[in-house]
Amino acid sequence: MYVTAFVQPTTGETFWYVSNGVSKPFFAGLLALFAREAGAGRDRIIVLGLDSAGWHTAPNLAVPDGIRLAYLPPYSPELQPAEHLWPVLDEPLANQYFETLADLERVVANRCRGLDGDQLSLGTNFHWWPKPAIPA
Repeated sequence: MYVTAFVQPTTGETFWYVSNGVSKPFFAGLLALFAREAGAGRDRIIVLGLDSAGWHTAPNLAVPDGIRLAYLPPYSPELQPAEHLWPVLDEPLANQYFETLADLERVVANRCRGLDGDQLSLGTNFHWWPKPAIPA
């Protein structure tokens, strides 16, 4: 099971996606879904900071209109706001046993739904992160 998250660092607004695998075609579809849900397009450009995982990079990665990809330096997870979501997401999973993958998925999905931007921005709104001139 994989959890992918796109987070707006200053507000903590997060788009969560739970899947059973990752690949370049899957990530392209996820980018398209995220672009639709977040309203990306000609009038709203969203810059995503990503690591250089094989499924995040060219060639052959379809990137929807309104999405721009910016790659972080190698081996720098501390610079990635989304990396700071995982400890918060994992809290109800620690030291727990799940009978089935479906049970685990249900707990993860409920945790994703229950987290709010105020909780998450505490870990993602780095002091050095550029603050928008107009609130997001």
